[in-house]
Amino acid sequence: MPLPDFLTIGAPKAGTTALHAALARHPELFLSPVKEPKFFLTDGPPPTGGGPGDAQTYREHVWRRADYEALFGAAPPDTLRGESTPFYLYDLEAQRRIRAAIPEVRLIVVLRDPVERAHSNWTHLWSAGLEPVGDVVRACEEEERRIRAGWAPFWHYRGLGRYGEQLAHLYTLFPREQVLVFRYRDLVDRPADTLDRICRFLGVETGVVTEVPRENVTAHPEPTRGHRLLSRALRTGAAVGRFLPARASVALTDPLERRLQQRARSRRPLTWEQRERLIGYFAEDVALLQETTGEDFSDWLRPRERSGGLVGTRPNGQRQARNGRPQT
Repeated sequence: MPLPDFLTIGAPKAGTTALHAALARHPELFLSPVKEPKFFLTDGPPPTGGGPGDAQTYREHVWRRADYEALFGAAPPDTLRGESTPFYLYDLEAQRRIRAAIPEVRLIVVLRDPVERAHSNWTHLWSAGLEPVGDVVRACEEEERRIRAGWAPFWHYRGLGRYGEQLAHLYTLFPREQVLVFRYRDLVDRPADTLDRICRFLGVETGVVTEVPRENVTAHPEPTRGHRLLSRALRTGAAVGRFLPARASVALTDPLERRLQQRARSRRPLTWEQRERLIGYFAEDVALLQETTGEDFSDWLRPRERSGGLVGTRPNGQRQARNGRPQT
């Protein structure tokens, strides 16, 4: 059974879930029913352990070749098959596995301001009760220790935003005409034009898909004593859940997540002081990104004039993350 014709490979928290849903509406495209199978992240079974909630996430990996191919079994004849795993761009070994398996594949890359991406990523995990550090700047300082401890890539707030390094490596494996790079803000501000650009890149009819579904805003629970206690209980439940059947694990953590999201506020924008401290992690890589792509990304090194993106409100304080599983 054939493998995908195209992949959305990055970046996490850059609208890839909404893009996957939008492209699935095109009659000439078939998107995998599992949005993020993560097949190329390993050569075999996913790791065990890691950070809070990682064990539950690893259970969702589609790592057997037959299971991965089966995701595309229902594709109608003459449609292009695709999937969206935004960690493929970050994982250089995954890039190599893709090159070995499907060298002619077309690759879609969505880049978001790396500071905003890191903040959204941190808020996502804080909201889910999985992030133990209540400040994004301090959480970013924990990255090296967490990597040494084997925490999954979704915790790599800084590393995931180093697109210059990632694209420079990707272009050693694939010709540039097989890679489409655009900004997250293009998807937000000019969805119809951006979707047409993607369709032209894939060689399918333009003007068919014109809207990107709105994603739900990540809630931001206040760092109260109650939040700390609930989060600690949820992380304990996630750790215990790795030894339980998947359904039992969900039953253990779901009620705690619901409690965490009650009366939570929407994500608050970064202050300039926070942003300035985080920019230093990315300045050198932004220069490499500009050199690699020939495009100007210097606005990422300045204060932000606005925030927001592909977001909508959730009624009744309903949560963004589910079952401690990262969504991208």
